[in-house]
Amino acid sequence: MAKTPYVGIGIILRNEKQQILVGRRKNSHAPYYSIPGGHMEIGETFLATARRELEEETGLILEQGQVIAITNNLETYQESGLHYVSVVVEALAYRGNLENREPNKCEGWIWCDPNNLPEPHFDASRQSIACLLRQSVCIEND
Repeated sequence: MAKTPYVGIGIILRNEKQQILVGRRKNSHAPYYSIPGGHMEIGETFLATARRELEEETGLILEQGQVIAITNNLETYQESGLHYVSVVVEALAYRGNLENREPNKCEGWIWCDPNNLPEPHFDASRQSIACLLRQSVCIEND
């Protein structure tokens, strides 16, 4: 078990209908739905991690993004013993064709209403989307 929290990056994408992109996880964090994202690597910036993770998972290229939230994912810790602090990036501009590039990790991607998320939903993703809906930078502590 880790002695310090892990740092995760979540990326929120919206389409022209203001729907949010989520995928159903297969291994890590299964069977939860979640926004795209993953672990920050040593020496990466938040946006570099977001760009890398988004392209690895979806094939989409993040052109412009901004940090909108930090979440402390205590539900995950209570369930699995893994403590994550997640930095949330909103994609302001992106391009490419949506793919499921990691079918061993994700069942597939869907666009959904941010006010009616599919369940079960990963706590970091749920907290992140709640921050987006408030339309203000926020820090979620639980």
